[in-house]
Amino acid sequence: MEQLSATPYEERLTAPKTWWGISLLVGIGLALTLLPFGTLPLLGGLVGGTAVAAVAGSSYGSVRIRVVGGALVAGEAKIPVTALGEAHVLDREEAAAWRTHKADVRAFMLLRAYIPTAVRIEVTDPEDPTPYLYLSTRHPEELIEAVRGARAAVA
Repeated sequence: MEQLSATPYEERLTAPKTWWGISLLVGIGLALTLLPFGTLPLLGGLVGGTAVAAVAGSSYGSVRIRVVGGALVAGEAKIPVTALGEAHVLDREEAAAWRTHKADVRAFMLLRAYIPTAVRIEVTDPEDPTPYLYLSTRHPEELIEAVRGARAAVA
């Protein structure tokens, strides 16, 4: 059996740069709300509002997708690559369709609407009611190749 690579694939689904500007706007909005109370509350609102919005945006965008140790780890989910079937690259239009009207309520969906491409990987484990995984990714071909490589290494 081949030795598995430590991390053949890893991606962090970071929030877009525009969200940091929105964080600043939230801080400015809170500062303006606190303006009638004086300079110190205004500065506190600016700093505090910006910080809270930035932390919220950062935590939402901190999810990772990894293929490591014979498993696909997507956010909190971990599934062995041997339980995965056919994988499909989803372009912008197909990804939008699979997150809306084609979606199955039983599917595991790690989606970020600000990432236009995704993969759909079928789950072949008969014990698992999840029909497929929908994973937003900026590098769908690389993710699919990593899953295939890990499956071949485990087999």
